[in-house]
Amino acid sequence: MSVELMTVSTPEVVEAINELLPQLSKSASLLTEEQVDDLLAQEMVYLFAFRHDETNAIVGMLTLATFKIPTGLRAWVEDVVVSGAARGQGAGRKLIEEAVAYADKLGAKSVDLTSRPTREAANRLYMRCGFEKRETNVYRFNASAVVDSL
Repeated sequence: MSVELMTVSTPEVVEAINELLPQLSKSASLLTEEQVDDLLAQEMVYLFAFRHDETNAIVGMLTLATFKIPTGLRAWVEDVVVSGAARGQGAGRKLIEEAVAYADKLGAKSVDLTSRPTREAANRLYMRCGFEKRETNVYRFNASAVVDSL
């Protein structure tokens, strides 16, 4: 099992992302090669992929977004997904550990993520990886909802 930082869009990477996206979100649209190129070209955004030992196929991914604010460099983990067939084999843990280590190497003061309470296995994984539940409110501004109400 290995985790790889993806830096180049290839047909394999595009296919793997598009196979994993529906398992991540029912509303996510499949990505074109150009969109994957744009994703990987972003500064301070990193896509990690988990490769299965036997097949070398990409069976998991995670996005690490970093940003500078007045209090220092911060990091945020997004879009963690492991193929249903590969779950329970340590892929999620490896992805999280690699992303956290990379954020530390970059000098991030913290790494945050969110997870729905119903994703019980994912929440247990994050806690086993050293994340602590924070008492905070998460707010989302939905611009399209505001426009629709005008």
